[in-house]
Amino acid sequence: MNSNLLFDFNVDKEAKTVYITREFAASHSLVWDAFTKAELLDQWSAPAPMRAKTKLMNFEEGGRRFYAMISPDGDEYWSIHQFTSITPKTNFKTYNTFSDEYENPQLPGSDWNYAFSENEGKTTVSITIYNESRERLEKMIEMGFNTGMTATLQNLEELLATLS
Repeated sequence: MNSNLLFDFNVDKEAKTVYITREFAASHSLVWDAFTKAELLDQWSAPAPMRAKTKLMNFEEGGRRFYAMISPDGDEYWSIHQFTSITPKTNFKTYNTFSDEYENPQLPGSDWNYAFSENEGKTTVSITIYNESRERLEKMIEMGFNTGMTATLQNLEELLATLS
């Protein structure tokens, strides 16, 4: 990981919220595409040795991404990301739930807010994740969310280096 790039990860259990800020040495447009195009998301959005597989992605308000993280043994962990708001190139919001392979959501879920900005050739992504319940937040943490998110953002940094 490029140590000159900002990476901040904070959990506020009382507010049921996770705050992530990550800087990338890549163009704003390229980083936006990496978060909004299935063919790019599948290349970085699962921590090794897992991989991501998007079954459906419709990036528009009211659309969704239905995807799985797949373990080396073939176990699939499905999620639905419903796109609730999109401001091109600067912000999008999703409502996320775990699900089964038939898109049956496992509630409660969480609201994710992604904000993108560029300064001096670096792009910053700020992600705020509000969980509907403290139990869901604690389950995410227990499942290794911090480690997994750190690894996936590192995957993204490496992918962006090959695409720049």
